Amino acid sequence: MSTTHQRSYGNPPEPRHHTHRPAERQFSCAELFAGCGGMATGLSQAGFHHVAMAEFNKQACSTLRHHFVEDTEQSSPSILEDDVRNIDWTALSNVDLVAGGPPCQPFSAGGLSAGKADHRDMWPEAIRAVRQMRPRAFLFENVKGLLRPSFAPYLASIVDALKRGGHPDAVPEAYEVAMIPVNAADYGAAQKRERVLIAGIRRDVGTLRPFPAPTHSAARLVWDKWMSGTYWQRHGLSRPGTIRHADRKLLSSLTESGHEPHVLPWQTCRDAFAGLGEPSPAGRLSGHEPRGFGKQYPGHTGSELDAPAKALKAGVHGVPGGENMVILDDGRARHFTVREAARLQGMPDAFLPTGSWSQAMRQLGNAVPAQLAEVAGSWIADMLS
Repeated sequence: MSTTHQRSYGNPPEPRHHTHRPAERQFSCAELFAGCGGMATGLSQAGFHHVAMAEFNKQACSTLRHHFVEDTEQSSPSILEDDVRNIDWTALSNVDLVAGGPPCQPFSAGGLSAGKADHRDMWPEAIRAVRQMRPRAFLFENVKGLLRPSFAPYLASIVDALKRGGHPDAVPEAYEVAMIPVNAADYGAAQKRERVLIAGIRRDVGTLRPFPAPTHSAARLVWDKWMSGTYWQRHGLSRPGTIRHADRKLLSSLTESGHEPHVLPWQTCRDAFAGLGEPSPAGRLSGHEPRGFGKQYPGHTGSELDAPAKALKAGVHGVPGGENMVILDDGRARHFTVREAARLQGMPDAFLPTGSWSQAMRQLGNAVPAQLAEVAGSWIADMLS
């Protein structure tokens, strides 16, 4: 292992993530389509306690049991390993929050784009869960593709149904609902993951406040790299002689204005992987075993070290070729380790999905970044408080 590769991740940076005010009290949450627990991790950091987590995938349920259920903890969530269509939610009536990420394949650009005609469309089940539990608030996450014009009529019907609390004839509307396009990188995730949040609060509880403004920006990262140089200093590296193409336009604008952005910088792969070192079979952290190098081809290239990663992928037939890789300083592209992927999703180093590398990567690729879930959870917790 060369010295160059050891230094490619630099030293652990000082904490730079936005710290959210903890909720004044703990709120109850039931989560559908819980996956391996990305959303649950962020929501728990925002003050929510899960009473139930529903998930169909056997391997993901194994991960949930391993990380969220304690033998000595009487208040551990119930892990409901079942198709949500089989679950009666009435026993959880009046829970504080219903959350989840309905399957995105019906609306993803990489899927069939069949929308409600796709048998995997589970928005009717999310609506039924709201109807049966009548939560004080709800929070759902999906791909940006849901906002495509071709899905507009169906999306409008989803929002209308949620406003009515799942009761078609409800008048007046029971919930105030908002659709919020977000990029997880703008809220501290080292990953450019564009999604849409659909959130609502029951009208007898309160009104929706504006969603928190982004705490991180690409402009600040460009400033720290090419204006102040603090990014390279933090990682113990010399400033490169060549400015990456994607940074040039922003740099030109910053140079012209001279205004320093007063937010935190986008987190990069190098930031997220700080302190890990090169993958090793005998490493100190589980999940950081080497996976080898991969082939890149047009449209399928790895993520740059000094930028947020591309969105992690989780293909139906496994991890798609050419992606879920990082391009090292020497130009080679190798697959992310499970530990690196978990860091990109904001999961703590104690977290490790169960199963093989491909099973773990599929779980992480489907997860909601914990940083984004914490921001959204803190927003809702403040309103519920």
